[in-house]
Amino acid sequence: MLQKINEFIDYLKNIKRASDNTVASYRRDLVKLNQFLMESGYTDWSQVTGTTLNSYILQLEKQGLSSATVSRNIASLKAFFLFLLKQKEIEEDPSETLKSPKIEKKAPVILTPDEINLLLEQPNGDSPKEIRDKAMLELLYATGMRVTELIELQVTDVNLSMRFLRCHSNHKQRIIPFTNEAKEALERYFRNARNVMCKEDEVALFVNCQGSPMTRQGFWKIIKYYSAKAGIHKDITPHTIRHSFAMHLVNNGADLKSLQEMLGHSDISTTQVYMKAKSNTKLKDIYEKTHPRANVV
Repeated sequence: MLQKINEFIDYLKNIKRASDNTVASYRRDLVKLNQFLMESGYTDWSQVTGTTLNSYILQLEKQGLSSATVSRNIASLKAFFLFLLKQKEIEEDPSETLKSPKIEKKAPVILTPDEINLLLEQPNGDSPKEIRDKAMLELLYATGMRVTELIELQVTDVNLSMRFLRCHSNHKQRIIPFTNEAKEALERYFRNARNVMCKEDEVALFVNCQGSPMTRQGFWKIIKYYSAKAGIHKDITPHTIRHSFAMHLVNNGADLKSLQEMLGHSDISTTQVYMKAKSNTKLKDIYEKTHPRANVV
């Protein structure tokens, strides 16, 4: 049964051109399902029924997994069984009856411009590590990139003189400008840190203290360290910086289409979330300024 999972993963990689993160999620979800089926005595995918899959989803929910995680598992199952159906490995799709649980959409955590400035001021030393950290944080806020895009940047992707970079995502690329502050931080990183931290033939733009390419986990720890050092009590992740970048641009007049292009959203409805958040904030401000009892304690 694992063979079919591997064939599906190859299909995602080579035909659908899915991102590495998507492929990893599908693989993880399907291997877990396969283990459940084998423990239940199943030997072929054609034996799986809707009742089987509903029992599996119920088990995931009993394990205390979040609605978002359960929904992702259901999406993985649906995509896989549709693949098997098209391959004529099964006659009916047992995943058709699966329904994703409702997911409560939480408003993204946004840092104020003052909080962003405070965060970016934290790595202010002369050590190669702090110089690198400063460059990474400045570039992340200057471009709004995803953390995966940031750590996958190569030296050749950056044009310092023109202040723009090539960002690669899902086999596509886009050009993003960056600030003069980010340029200065990068120039200092190239001049005083990168050549100390890695070998000359390393192509990755950002490296760890061992000279290897920076990882998602490594940068996550950097964010957590400096947010704690800054005394910011919000739950900050690398994606918080992306959200903040988007909201700050919207609040200063950026149009929806330009923001979509910079963020790399394939669907503009994803970008519209920031416009809606701006509208809600503006409405609240107007209410508090105009309602006679809005500020009565």
